[in-house]
Amino acid sequence: MLRKPAFAGSFYPSDRSELSEMIDGFIESADVDVSVARTSVSYVAPHAGYKYSGKVAAFAYKAMAMREDLEGLDTVVVIGPNHTGLGAPISVSGSEWETPLGVVRNDRELALGIARQSGHIAIEEEAHSLEHSIEVQLPFIQKVIDGPRCCFVCMGDQSTGSCRIIFNSIRNAAAELGRRITVIASSDFSHYEPADISERKDMDAIGFLKRLEIEGFRRSMVDSGDSACGYGPITVSAMFAREMGAGAGHLLKYSNSGDTTGNYKSVVAYSSIAFS
Repeated sequence: MLRKPAFAGSFYPSDRSELSEMIDGFIESADVDVSVARTSVSYVAPHAGYKYSGKVAAFAYKAMAMREDLEGLDTVVVIGPNHTGLGAPISVSGSEWETPLGVVRNDRELALGIARQSGHIAIEEEAHSLEHSIEVQLPFIQKVIDGPRCCFVCMGDQSTGSCRIIFNSIRNAAAELGRRITVIASSDFSHYEPADISERKDMDAIGFLKRLEIEGFRRSMVDSGDSACGYGPITVSAMFAREMGAGAGHLLKYSNSGDTTGNYKSVVAYSSIAFS
């Protein structure tokens, strides 16, 4: 099966050359600390339209491109929130995914292994059919890795229990198959609040991620009312980082939609984070 791009021409350009040049420009302009990037193991990247968040997302992918073990990676696990409510609470896609840059191969063996590890994870396509959070990450991955192989995980249920299930399933399936993987959490941060309030809430939460205090991060989400849409994927990425021996989360870039629109009274905020 092949999942055709649902958001090319809206969230990002549908023309191959235009898209390729746009991403190249974003990544070239991103200034990332080499010492952080070389040992990075997992990431957080935003998923809005590229004109709003593409420059921010590029920081995470610049860090990935600078990894010392990039050529040794087998599979990129992309985890995004479910905005539509369609499909299973937790679902892994079994399809190949197409973008204007070509087809992204599906590591079906790993996808089956993740589902097999837990009866709570389904292999199905409905949750992915109209979801943008994973799709918008793929052109960036294609520009960083030649012929990437991915696993696509959509989280409708972002509870702590579900995060543990997904993390354990990914870890165990990858170990069973001998896969060397990295994890990308797809998430925007605060939604539709004044920029100063959004930044205060987000920086409190990101402070916990910098210290890899996962429980504190999730508590901060609740206590402040931070509306980061992919807090579950972020949790799993941080869990994976801690498992891989990372010592900290590094905020590579923070911005908001007001920097594009000029309206800072109601913004959506974006962060790129690398765990190393």
